[in-house]
Amino acid sequence: MPATGSVAWRLVHAENCNSLQQGVNMSVRDRSNQGANGLLRLYVAGDGPGARRALESRLRIVEELTGGIEIQVVDVLAHPEEAERAGILATPTLSDESTTPPRRLIGDISNIAQVLDYFGYRKKDSGYDHS
Repeated sequence: MPATGSVAWRLVHAENCNSLQQGVNMSVRDRSNQGANGLLRLYVAGDGPGARRALESRLRIVEELTGGIEIQVVDVLAHPEEAERAGILATPTLSDESTTPPRRLIGDISNIAQVLDYFGYRKKDSGYDHS
């Protein structure tokens, strides 16, 4: 790995460690009782297999919450400035930018129950409420 890549990795790693240390006690509010729809962003790169799987999972998440959430799709190949502005380093990434620091899942989001739990959405009638 080139020296610049190594330096960049260290900077990202240091930022992530700082975010983790600051966010250790950060609680995720339970959004299952909110009247307003939630908003997440799904960052994908083009139309490859990983992007297609993420888009399919996106539909399943929206269906699971019966439309109680909106997930905007951002193609980082078409809109690289959006990815740079948000600090997206890998795709697919599902991001809730309404929290500080933003909560993000990178990679496979096909386990809908885990995704909903991670972002604080719980479906009451599913029996999947760990609160």
